[in-house]
Amino acid sequence: MKANCWTGRNSVEVQDVPEPSILNSRDAIVKITSTAICGSDLHLVDGYVPTMEKGDILGHEFMGEVVEVGPGISDDKLRVGDRVVVPFPIACGACGACRAELYSCCENSNPNAGISEKLFGHPTAGIYGYSHLTGGFAGGQAEYARVVLADANALKIESDLSDEQVLFLSDILPTGYMGAEMCDIQEGDVVAVWGAGPVGQFAMDSARVLGAEKVIAIDKENYRLDMAAAQGYTTIDFEDVDVRSALLKLTGGRGPDKCIDAVGLEATHGASHVHLYDRAKQAVRSETDRPHALRQAILSCRSGGVVSVIGVYGGLIDKFPAGAWMNRSLTLRTGQCHVQKYMKPLLGLIEQGKIDPTRVITHRLPLSEAVTGYDLFKNKKDRCEKVVLTP
Repeated sequence: MKANCWTGRNSVEVQDVPEPSILNSRDAIVKITSTAICGSDLHLVDGYVPTMEKGDILGHEFMGEVVEVGPGISDDKLRVGDRVVVPFPIACGACGACRAELYSCCENSNPNAGISEKLFGHPTAGIYGYSHLTGGFAGGQAEYARVVLADANALKIESDLSDEQVLFLSDILPTGYMGAEMCDIQEGDVVAVWGAGPVGQFAMDSARVLGAEKVIAIDKENYRLDMAAAQGYTTIDFEDVDVRSALLKLTGGRGPDKCIDAVGLEATHGASHVHLYDRAKQAVRSETDRPHALRQAILSCRSGGVVSVIGVYGGLIDKFPAGAWMNRSLTLRTGQCHVQKYMKPLLGLIEQGKIDPTRVITHRLPLSEAVTGYDLFKNKKDRCEKVVLTP
C-alpha cells in the first residue's frame, strides 16, 4: 500500500509499504477514506520530537471503513463495514487514567512507556504516527491502518455527515474544545487565543459556544487572522503591535480573563533578543522548546485568570515566568487532548450546526501528493490553513 513516511529531518516521502494486519485480538483494520496533516506533524518533520525512525508512517488524524476486526471485538462494538473516526491517543479504557477520562494519560497503551517515563516522569498513552516515544504505532496517512484496542477507541459515524464534517473529531476539534473548556469560561469573559491555526480556530469557536463575550485571535499570518475575523473575532497581528499592550487596551487595563496557548514549542514571536536566546539554546540542545506564546499568555492574563495550554511542548523551556504565575494567582491547565471524552458531545454540536469543522479546510489533495501538502502547510504557502489527504 501507499503511505506517507518520515525519511529524515525536513523530509517526507510517499512509499510502498506492507499492509497492516491484525496483531492483537482487539485490533481492527481500517481502509482510510480521509486523513489530514496536523501542526503537530511539523514538530516531527522539524526534528523536535526524538525517536523517529526512517520509514515511520506519519499521521494521527484519520478515519475510514472497518474492513477487518480481531476475534476479541464483539459485534455490538464494531463490525466490518462500520464507518469510524479514530482518536489520536490510544486508550485501554480500563486503567485508572481512562476511568478518570484522562485518556491521553492511559497507563497501558504505550509499549515504549519506559522511554516517555524517562522524559516526562511518567508514561503517556500511545499515539499513532508520533515517534517511538509514544509507541511507534504506524500512522494514518496511508491507504490502510491498524487501529489498536479499536473497541475502546474508534467512534462509529452512523449519520450521513461527510468525512470533512467529522474527520477532525480525531484530534484538532476536541483539542480546541478542551482548551476552551479548561478555561472555565464565565458569562462576560474575554478569551485571548495565541495562534490562529486550525486548533486555535477551533479553540475560538469553542470559547464562543461556551459563552465567551469577546474572543481575540493573535497571529501574524494575515490569512489566518482574516479567517478569525470572518467569524467575528477581534484580531491582533503580533508583528504590528506589542501584544500585551494591545490586550490591555482591549480589556480596560485588566488583561484577558482567560488565555489559550494554541502554538506550542515552535513559537516564533516574542522580543527579538529572547527569540535569539531561545534559538541559541536550542542549537546546543540545552533547551528544546520556544515558549514565547506561553510566556506572553502568562504575563498578559488578568490576575486570578486561567492560562490553558494546548499547544504541544516536548521537553524543556527556559525563562518561565513562575513569579507572575504564582504571585498573581494564575491557574495553569494543560494536557494532550483526552479525545475520547469529547468525540460524542462534539459530534452532537456538529449535527446541530453549532460548529462547522469544514471551515478550516483550504487544501484537498490525494495521498500521493502528501509531500506537496507538507510543503504548503509548513511554509504557509497559498494561504494554507489545513490540508486533507484522500488515499
